[in-house]
Amino acid sequence: MSVLQYISLYRSTWIMRSMRQPMQVSFVLYFLCCIFPIFVITTAVDTIVVTQSIRDDQTLVSSGGNFELGFFSPGNSKSRYIGIWYKKISTMTVIWVANRETPLNNTTGAFKLVDHGILVLMDEANNAIWSSNSSRAASNPVAQLLDTGNFIVRDGNGDAENIIWQSFDHPTDTFLPGMKYGFNLVTGLSLVLTSWKCPDDPSGGDYTNQLDPNGLPQFFLREGPTVLSRTGPWNGLHFSGMPNLGPNPIYKFQFVSNPVETYYSYQLINDSVVSRMVLNPDGKLQRLIWIDRTQSWSLYLTAQVDGCDRYALCGAYGSCNIHNSPACECLTGFVPKFPKNWNEADWSHGCVPKTPLNCGAGEGFQKYSGIKLPDTRQSWYNRTMDLDECRDVCLKNCTCTAYSSLDITGGGSGCILWFGELIDIRVYTEYGQDIYIRMAASELAAYGSLKRKKQTRIIVIALLSFGMALLGLCLMLYVSKKKPKREGIILHNPGSIQDFTTGSENDDLELPLFRFATIAYATDNFSVKNVLGKGGFGQVYKGILTEGQENKEIAVKRLSTDSRQGLHEFKNEVLSISKLQHRNLVKILGCCIQEEERMLIYEYMPNKSLDYFIFDPNQSILLDWPKRFHIINGIARGLLYLHQDSRLRIIHRDLKASNILLDYEMNPKIADFGMARIFGGDETEAKTSRVVGTYGYMPPEYAIDGLFSVKSDVYSFGVLVLEIVSGKRNREFSHPDHSLNLLGHGFDIISFPPKLTFTSDLNSQAWRLYKEDRQLELIDNSEKESCNPNEVLRSIHVGLLCVQQCPEYRPTMSTVVLMLSSETALPEPREPGFHTGRYLSEMDSSQIKQEGSSTNGLTITLLEAR
Repeated sequence: MSVLQYISLYRSTWIMRSMRQPMQVSFVLYFLCCIFPIFVITTAVDTIVVTQSIRDDQTLVSSGGNFELGFFSPGNSKSRYIGIWYKKISTMTVIWVANRETPLNNTTGAFKLVDHGILVLMDEANNAIWSSNSSRAASNPVAQLLDTGNFIVRDGNGDAENIIWQSFDHPTDTFLPGMKYGFNLVTGLSLVLTSWKCPDDPSGGDYTNQLDPNGLPQFFLREGPTVLSRTGPWNGLHFSGMPNLGPNPIYKFQFVSNPVETYYSYQLINDSVVSRMVLNPDGKLQRLIWIDRTQSWSLYLTAQVDGCDRYALCGAYGSCNIHNSPACECLTGFVPKFPKNWNEADWSHGCVPKTPLNCGAGEGFQKYSGIKLPDTRQSWYNRTMDLDECRDVCLKNCTCTAYSSLDITGGGSGCILWFGELIDIRVYTEYGQDIYIRMAASELAAYGSLKRKKQTRIIVIALLSFGMALLGLCLMLYVSKKKPKREGIILHNPGSIQDFTTGSENDDLELPLFRFATIAYATDNFSVKNVLGKGGFGQVYKGILTEGQENKEIAVKRLSTDSRQGLHEFKNEVLSISKLQHRNLVKILGCCIQEEERMLIYEYMPNKSLDYFIFDPNQSILLDWPKRFHIINGIARGLLYLHQDSRLRIIHRDLKASNILLDYEMNPKIADFGMARIFGGDETEAKTSRVVGTYGYMPPEYAIDGLFSVKSDVYSFGVLVLEIVSGKRNREFSHPDHSLNLLGHGFDIISFPPKLTFTSDLNSQAWRLYKEDRQLELIDNSEKESCNPNEVLRSIHVGLLCVQQCPEYRPTMSTVVLMLSSETALPEPREPGFHTGRYLSEMDSSQIKQEGSSTNGLTITLLEAR
């Protein structure tokens, strides 16, 4: 029975009794009237109605517990404000403030919802110091804090979606998921982000960010009236001046423009991610991500990237290229307006045409590529015209100075025309757009002649280069026939590895080559304090690589002189991973083969490897079930890429928890390709007498007969899934009541002499629990509170399908990805592998003992930070 039902029953009972005891009637009614509003606030913690108010010691909490509304004091301030903040994170982070310009000086304020749906903040003298406004009234208004962080007022008698006021329409400094950030032409509403004055004062600061409706809409960041930077217009993919805004695993975005409204919005892909955009008091517009591991906000991107984002840095008809020095130059066909000032690095006056335009015959347009489109406030646009129509319209109008496509997707569509000077242009190396700028006939002719000369010069240089390369190739072939080959790597190009002298591969590997001195400096001369771990390959070091003005963290895998691996594994890893590009594969940055050294340079993974978390009781609490399921799906997508979607079909052959690295957002990256095998053409299976990898993850057909295929990796993936769910190692789990392994039966290879036994008890536990319909008992304690039972059961089921004894019964990784991401019915798994015995000869047993242990090149046991 709810509290309200209890009160109703209690009140009815007492009234009936009071009919027999008339003297108690007035007291009972008075008591119930006093406590009834209190109970309403207690039970409906996310809403208030007209009869209720919020005092300084009370708050509203959204239904899912994401946000809280109440009184607060920012920083060291004593003033009191009504605001909304994140409820579940440890750092107090306010995302909206009602009375930011009119604070309370004490704790006697009251926040109320009054008649017609108006929110009012009252001081101790019962004066309204802040109130909301609405063009519509409600007969039975209700104010509610939503789990999106939006505080709304709606009519309690009508549709729940009938909102008459909402805080999302009146943001302060924060842009949240689901918010429409733009303007409405019907209501006249225009959203503006305004920075706080300082961390102790949420009143409006000096900086604003707003979508400007003049011309083709674009966002402007201003300090007071002064424009600091702009995004450029939306081009169908991103804002013209924000090429770093692209598809990503954190959020998806859209830009909507129609006769009623124009706005930009975004939605988080994963509900467990906490992300916001905030305009800081120092004027920086940044996207931040909350990292549970560090209990802090992490910078994801900044709207202003470099100096060329400064508005109109190079003036009219000047272009900014951050890679040049100086960064500003006039567009071709234009010269500095004031050469003396220009030479003194004062570019603000910009450039002017060499030959003034007079709307005469022969005027035309010069194409410029890789451009951030100029300021569009003095522009006109049409969504239905094509580029040829756009050119004709601009050519007929003497005040039209340039034109371009409105939307660059699908080959381009729509038309933008500029009138007046072209301001705030910058050059991008690969993400810019094409623009056609009006020029005089003489300049077009001169540019055409210059272009033809340049093309001729390029052709001559190309022919000479080709001739010299051909001559060099002939000399190399002649020398190679005369000189015996030695083991090692020969550099034909000092910037990349192009051929290994051992083996048959002759693929160009476009892999950057680092000097030994560079890597030694980055790792502090391979200091012990920078050691991340070690394995069969050697040691792995953390390094700081200086690139221009930025520092980049790297991981350096260094082959030791006494390593059990050599050129073969080094070469195999370079050949395998250098051609791979996927977000769930570790990225190789280059290698070093100088000074008799062999080193591979990788992107640095700050969260170490998966085994560091799932097998450690203290660290495992940082991996709740949503993170584990995200990791399982990421590994599956990475394997699918290796098996099916990459240019080469690659069998990893040593997939295990220590070979799954985790980035800042706990995204999984498959690492260690030293044991990988490249398949070509229609090849799907191979056999080897050199069994490599890690027992416990090997399928039986590989461990016993040396047969491997894509289904070998599927088996290893199944073991890995069960380890992630259970938090226990496949080969180290033990149970006092039975001798079953993780997969279900145990696996003994009996040889004489000696007897080689694999006892992976956790594997059997999964199969036994599945057969007894008790799979949820396999779950690690650290994830029980956060687990989704359906996802857990499906993961265990998929894991058992992957580890079936017969390779033909195991699903492909494309099927695995589909099974994990859908609700389709799953087939019944058969008994797992490693449940039958087999006698081997003494020689075979010896072979397995000597070669069966992991000789993993990138398998490292990461050390804990000191």
